[in-house]
Amino acid sequence: MKIVLVHPEIPHNTGSIGRTCVALDLELILIKPYGFSLDERTVSRSGTRYWKDVTLSEYASWEALLAQRRPARDQLYFFEENGKTSFYVPNYPNDAYLIFGRESIGLPQEILDGMEDRIFHIPMRNRAVKSLNLSNAATAAIYQALRAQFQS
Repeated sequence: MKIVLVHPEIPHNTGSIGRTCVALDLELILIKPYGFSLDERTVSRSGTRYWKDVTLSEYASWEALLAQRRPARDQLYFFEENGKTSFYVPNYPNDAYLIFGRESIGLPQEILDGMEDRIFHIPMRNRAVKSLNLSNAATAAIYQALRAQFQS
């Protein structure tokens, strides 16, 4: 399973997601541009001492990721607040790509076009909250996707 952050803006969120990836032996894929630098100083400030242990891949664009990795459509799981389907519904395969957008505006529309059936939301009871913090949303989705692996 792979976690994909498209144009992440906040180093603390990326660092926190990276830590979760280390804990669960997942690859973290970052799509440029970022709203921060990945230099040692920035990563250290993000509060994660685990960054050196992250299995990290970087791509210049979404298109570059698709061209190099060639994931099947049914491996792609996009997470957006306006997704029609709850993230509780799918059975996530071991080779799934869990894809999240930038903190301020989410995923670019051109990535989502034609993928409406692959867009999922994280249910919330109180409509006063529009969305969760990116690292919280990613962690919730990761654990839901891995749920079957922890039930045995």
